[in-house]
Amino acid sequence: MPDTIEQLLEDDKSFEGFSRAQIAMVVTNPHLEDNPIVYVNQAFTRSTGYARSATIGRNCRFLQGPDTNKADVDRLRAGIEAEESATVDILNYRANGEPFMNRLIVAPVHDNKGNTQYFVGVQKELRQSELSTSAEEINAQLIEIQNRVASDLSMIIGMIRQQSGATSVPEDFAALSRRIETMQLLYEEMKLSDRQSNRDSIQMGSYLSRLAAAIAHIEGRSGIRLSLQIEPLEVPIETATRVGLVMSELLTNAFQHAFERMDMGLVEVRMSQLSAGGLRLIVADDGVGIPAEMDWPDAASVGGRIVNGLIEGLEGTLQLGRGAAGSYITIDVPAGASVTDA
Repeated sequence: MPDTIEQLLEDDKSFEGFSRAQIAMVVTNPHLEDNPIVYVNQAFTRSTGYARSATIGRNCRFLQGPDTNKADVDRLRAGIEAEESATVDILNYRANGEPFMNRLIVAPVHDNKGNTQYFVGVQKELRQSELSTSAEEINAQLIEIQNRVASDLSMIIGMIRQQSGATSVPEDFAALSRRIETMQLLYEEMKLSDRQSNRDSIQMGSYLSRLAAAIAHIEGRSGIRLSLQIEPLEVPIETATRVGLVMSELLTNAFQHAFERMDMGLVEVRMSQLSAGGLRLIVADDGVGIPAEMDWPDAASVGGRIVNGLIEGLEGTLQLGRGAAGSYITIDVPAGASVTDA
């Protein structure tokens, strides 16, 4: 495993183009010297013109310039030092030197003991026509996204560190990056759902199909096929968050490990509604298979802790099967998850 964040980013080309989200997002780690950036999304790189590799490991102040108001910077710094949320309209500069006005909300992300582990910033460029718009109107969307991101990140951080004590920064980064992107796809589906109705649920089939296709594009290789059989179900947001993260873990694991020394293979994802309600998710492969002597999911690994924690939160069950070729993992989510036909 790489030893530094910079090395991780050189290796991590995973998520370029993964998300089309229009809200820029940045995550920083206050436990490292100078509270550097450990994650930015694609919207951030589009907005600022800085490549991801040029931002990771740096403090966000590189976006400031000669006309940035010191009072705005001081408000942000005070909020971070107090480990509180802070909102500010601040003049930032793109990589080409062009200035732009940026509405930024920065908030702490806590673990299950209430300790600050990260700061998450969500930001929206203010066009000239929006500069006179009241803060309340623009802040509503940003605050909703920030609250959702902070809540979901807190859940993931708790699972990463469960029964493991303090985890090293490289492990934290590797464990967080893909999970954040998985959640971003969910936020996009939430926005689509909001345009269609006011319900607190999303089309799970659409979400999982997009997620599976994105992971296959990133992790797949020539000769490894992906087959999807996903029923169009509608599920509550909280259920979708956990099921999507479970599938991300299982599918990534299959692409990365199931076909060692193999030129061809098949990964299947199936989701259907159970007759008594709830849903069943199956991720299967015809590769080398999980060894019979292996205890999986491994509670000593980051991925294993996340899968176990997600299944527990869903009050679901996980079963590992081994076929004549490969393995298949079945996740059942009970009717209490309020799954309905789309």
